[in-house]
Amino acid sequence: MTTTEVRPAEGKSWLKEHSELGISAVLAVLGVLVLVDAISLPAIPNHRGIGPDVVPIVIGCALLLVAGLLALDVLKGGKGEAEGGEDVDLSAPGDWRTVMLLAAAFLANVVLIGLVGFPISGAVLFWGAAYALGSRNFVRDPLVAAGLSLVTYLVFNDLLGVALPGGPLMGVL
Repeated sequence: MTTTEVRPAEGKSWLKEHSELGISAVLAVLGVLVLVDAISLPAIPNHRGIGPDVVPIVIGCALLLVAGLLALDVLKGGKGEAEGGEDVDLSAPGDWRTVMLLAAAFLANVVLIGLVGFPISGAVLFWGAAYALGSRNFVRDPLVAAGLSLVTYLVFNDLLGVALPGGPLMGVL
């Protein structure tokens, strides 16, 4: 008794074998969007040297380069390795509690940033993320979150010139 092998349609087989081209397409679209956005930035009058469009242009070109290299690799037969799972049980359901706690921390940051400023809302975000990911040290975590938030605020506000809302700490910092 012979068995017949059922083969998928040729078009579906090719698409399945080259599914990573979808990622390449997404990267290419993102690269084009970043470049279009960067090119449309207004010129700064009387500005010499590197302008605000340099970093987005570099990132857009890098995205296009990675998209092209990935597409070339996939078309030459390269494949991504399937997730081995290492120490992860792939049959276990997702941890929705962690996802919801992280989402709550991000939403709290969005709500609080205009009211209390970045240093406080950032501390809530960093502490909430640490708590959601399993850290339960109630003395160390808030201190690290506050320090990380203050350093982030000072780097962006003072060194990079990106104005973040300071809230009630505006006069202190």
